[in-house]
Amino acid sequence: MKTVEQHISDVLRLVEPLEPIELDLLRAHGGVLAEPVTSPVSLPGFDNSSMDGYAVVAGDLAEASEDTPVRLPVVADIPAGDASAGAIRAGHCARIMTGAPLPAGADAVVPVEWTDGGQVNVSINRSVRVGNAVRRRGEDVEEQATVVRSGVRLGSAELGVLAAVGCSSVPVHPRPRVVILSTGEELVEPGARLGPGQIYESNSFMLTGAVRDAGCEAYRHGFIGDDPAAILDTLDDVLLQADIVLTTGGVSMGSYDVVKEALSRLGTVRFEKVAVQPGKPQGAGTVGESATPILTLPGNPVSAFVSFQLFVRPVLRRMRGLPPEPLPSVHARLLAPVTSPQGRRSYLRSILEYSRDADGAAYTAAPVARQGSHQLSALAETNSLVVVPESVTELAEGSIVEVVQLPAAH
Repeated sequence: MKTVEQHISDVLRLVEPLEPIELDLLRAHGGVLAEPVTSPVSLPGFDNSSMDGYAVVAGDLAEASEDTPVRLPVVADIPAGDASAGAIRAGHCARIMTGAPLPAGADAVVPVEWTDGGQVNVSINRSVRVGNAVRRRGEDVEEQATVVRSGVRLGSAELGVLAAVGCSSVPVHPRPRVVILSTGEELVEPGARLGPGQIYESNSFMLTGAVRDAGCEAYRHGFIGDDPAAILDTLDDVLLQADIVLTTGGVSMGSYDVVKEALSRLGTVRFEKVAVQPGKPQGAGTVGESATPILTLPGNPVSAFVSFQLFVRPVLRRMRGLPPEPLPSVHARLLAPVTSPQGRRSYLRSILEYSRDADGAAYTAAPVARQGSHQLSALAETNSLVVVPESVTELAEGSIVEVVQLPAAH
């Protein structure tokens, strides 16, 4: 069987970052910047006041105090956005609002709280240092400085910076379009009536949510039956809207594993066993004239979920222009014993918590009771996966283990 690391390496070779496209800022939100952005302007673009008060010459107030306030004539009012702010000379001042340009000759701003608020003449009862309450030109961003590096995911803060320096659009790697297909004659759409031997289809809903959680565009096609020809026809139909296709079911060794049967004919998709529990049967390759990547996941719900986190998530990150890093992991103390099959790396659903014990701060991991690959309900209470190495068949309570942290719901 292939190792987990080898399969990750193989599926990553199927994809490259999607070609950048230019998008306006709001549409670029959540995308990954394809090129660094340099600022065409300085921030601030001019010396301005950081508060409401009076623009002054600091030397005029050297002797100002509560007992001996300095009284100055007010020669101008300068609101924010005033492009005609003039100049003041020693012995004078100007009322100034937050964000307004500092008039020539002034070298400090006195907060209105240090004054009597006069409009014709003002009494100031404190001295002030040069530069007080003044935002200097370029003190935040200098012209031509890089404000956002390439490879950064554009969140709200990045959009704010880009807008502040005048960018209306940026080149980003677009969100991958992921089409999700489930297979199986026994499947029924949720809300419909169940017949004998039928089950509600859930994998495509789970994977659609997982794809969206990973920052991609997800298209749930639903499910198709166990006809190889129908599977190939459906793939032809969806390729126009897909940068990558995910399927679940039909990839094992049985007589009705039709995804494997249908795609094996193409000669571009390989089906292999990976030394992982759950999720041993995996397939990967390309389909169609466009050589669209396809990853075929097992049909058992937990196997599909774990396969997505281990194998699909890094692929989607690479397509987005991000490093294909695995999910973060920590070391934790097991709160119950666990077992694992020889030669396969197990990923056991668990509840990870951070607490303080006699040895100091530490993580603990409590494996959930229901670990079968078909037992989907435990996923709702799970936030992590305990990793049991291939060479280990059992771990005692209290053992220190690696625990993969699953993405939090948003």
